[in-house]
Amino acid sequence: MATTFNRLLGRLATAVALLIPVIAAQAQVTAGPGAWSANQTWAADSVNGGNLTGYFYWPTAQPTVAGKRALVLVLHGCTQTAAADVIDKAADNGYNWKAMAEQYGAVILAPNATGNVYSNHCWDYASTNHNRSTGHDAILLNLISRFVTNAQYAIDPNQVYVTGLSSGGGETMALGCMAPDIFAGVGINAGPPPGTTTAQIGFVPSGYTAATATANCKTLAGSNSAKFASQIAGVVWGTTDYTVAQAYGPMDAAAMRGVYGGTFTKGAAVTVPTGGSNIPYTDSNGKLRTSEITVTGMAHAWPAGTGGQNARYVDATKVNYPAFVMDFWFKNNLRVSTVAAPVMTACSATVAGTTATISGAATDAAGSITSYAVALTGPTPANDAAAGSGANFSKAYAGLANGYYSGSVTATDTVTQKTSAACTIAQFLVGPAPVIQPPTGLLVGATTASTVPLSWNAVTGAVGYNVYRNQIKVTATPLTATAYSDTGLAAATSYAYQVSTVASGAVESALSAAVNATTKSAFTCTSTSASNYAHVQAGRAHDSGGYALANGSNQNMGLDNLFYTATLSQTSAGYYVIGSCP
Repeated sequence: MATTFNRLLGRLATAVALLIPVIAAQAQVTAGPGAWSANQTWAADSVNGGNLTGYFYWPTAQPTVAGKRALVLVLHGCTQTAAADVIDKAADNGYNWKAMAEQYGAVILAPNATGNVYSNHCWDYASTNHNRSTGHDAILLNLISRFVTNAQYAIDPNQVYVTGLSSGGGETMALGCMAPDIFAGVGINAGPPPGTTTAQIGFVPSGYTAATATANCKTLAGSNSAKFASQIAGVVWGTTDYTVAQAYGPMDAAAMRGVYGGTFTKGAAVTVPTGGSNIPYTDSNGKLRTSEITVTGMAHAWPAGTGGQNARYVDATKVNYPAFVMDFWFKNNLRVSTVAAPVMTACSATVAGTTATISGAATDAAGSITSYAVALTGPTPANDAAAGSGANFSKAYAGLANGYYSGSVTATDTVTQKTSAACTIAQFLVGPAPVIQPPTGLLVGATTASTVPLSWNAVTGAVGYNVYRNQIKVTATPLTATAYSDTGLAAATSYAYQVSTVASGAVESALSAAVNATTKSAFTCTSTSASNYAHVQAGRAHDSGGYALANGSNQNMGLDNLFYTATLSQTSAGYYVIGSCP
């Protein structure tokens, strides 16, 4: 009597579970503090002197494209600083980047120019020796690398951008030319092109044309020129800018089209809010590659839009350039698809006799779902890549053997080649509940970066056991042992495991209670105890005003000399913290 009652309870629980749609989980990246950081100290500049300092904004919002964050490098103009002009202050929003960081889930970098180039705190855009190894170019590329390689920020290397004003605009173009493999998009604001001098900011020198700028840009790129095929560029300038020649604006855009190659079609001018126009250019594939914004009545300034600073070469009365250029970059990025994958909104199973009907629904920003795929594990497995299409589907699978089943549904848009995350079908039962019980005592052993060991208690009457990872069976045939090691896994990833019992006649029990396991990071933490001077010399730390700061975390270790010692632990590439490894 008790056994019959328990079976009825089990069937009731299964029936209830089948009525609940399962929403596909979306991977989340770490949320930042949603504020500008304190002043940071980054790489040393052996050419111009001092260390690269500045600020970064790490948003609380999730990224909007491809599940990873964009990284935007913002370069101030001459006489400006990151603290006084770019980042938010009590009085205003500076260059007005915070809102865009949260809207797109992007990390923003606001460094200060090292040294005192051109005697006005400028970026060295007019350098005759642009290269990746020294000077402003090198320390800025190093800064990008620090964030891209630090897993906690979840930066997508295909969503790295650079923009700047005046000397920062010129340096933006230089970096975009030198490192098209790093920058997917550039935003040049009143920036003189490569090969011009500081004495030529107010006029285009005789004989210097867009073709000259194109040639100079290709020279800077060297062996990386092939990456121009997937870069985009925006240019902006004001109609009353008498500091940097307005002719450099369209010339910069034409030069970038020159390095991109092929033929281009000039689009109709589009009115810009607050006055001005934008002229788009598309390539032979119909892709938007450059935009040219002329801002009516704007002098030499960064157009910050409402809420931005309205002084010191920042104009809050004109178009919001951060909003415009982010929209331009995100909609037209050629290195990562900006079209979202379909999203499964529900999936379920209903059972009648030996037939299970699988249903599901999905949404698709790109259009209609072209196919659903159903995968079932159990006594009669199924792998159906053509279960249906459209906004929803329902398909019956007949002749299933008795036993417990689980599975998943995915939706695909074959036009965009995007497939949704899997929607997990709750475990369901065909026929009477098997007498055999699932194992108890499922335990996780010591994991590695790619392996999860499991063990469980033996079940009387069992002839074998099946192991399930995230409700998908991973054992090809039932195991006779009560232990299993799951291998070939991704590092630093969480998995859910369950085990079933198999009795004579291939009768399979329900799945056991789930246990969670997380693989270790592929990076092995190492600790080093040494003098602060030795840490700095070895590249584990850097000097700032006579103090040693740990690279990455910027934790202050004390005076940079032989008499102060510290233990530093490297927890990820280029990232050190004070103390021993956990």
